[in-house]
Amino acid sequence: MRKETSTNALNEQIINDSCGMANLLSVMGGRWKPAILCRLIHGTMRYNELKKTIEGISERMLVSQLRELERDGIITRTVHPEVPPKVEYKMTDIGLSMRDVLDAMSKWGNTYRMGAGQKPCKNGVTA
Repeated sequence: MRKETSTNALNEQIINDSCGMANLLSVMGGRWKPAILCRLIHGTMRYNELKKTIEGISERMLVSQLRELERDGIITRTVHPEVPPKVEYKMTDIGLSMRDVLDAMSKWGNTYRMGAGQKPCKNGVTA
């Protein structure tokens, strides 16, 4: 984690404050957040369901990315008082408002991948 007063952090804040696209990418950017969002856009999922459907993600990274998305108001986390605990994640209204953006990004990414001679999505999950 970097200092909030570092030049890098201040530059990022300036860019995010002046550019909507940069702000969007800072909220949903990274390796794993798009995969999480593509699953949650279709409905509520339990932690273990998410873990099983995102091949290669570590528990530490999944927890970290879920916390960031929750902090940013994109998803909610609900803990049901059961034994064992049942934890569910779902998109908030502001998160659901990203549907068109996620769909467009998924469509563009699939078109680009196919044009570049790459294989289609292995699991077929799209936004």
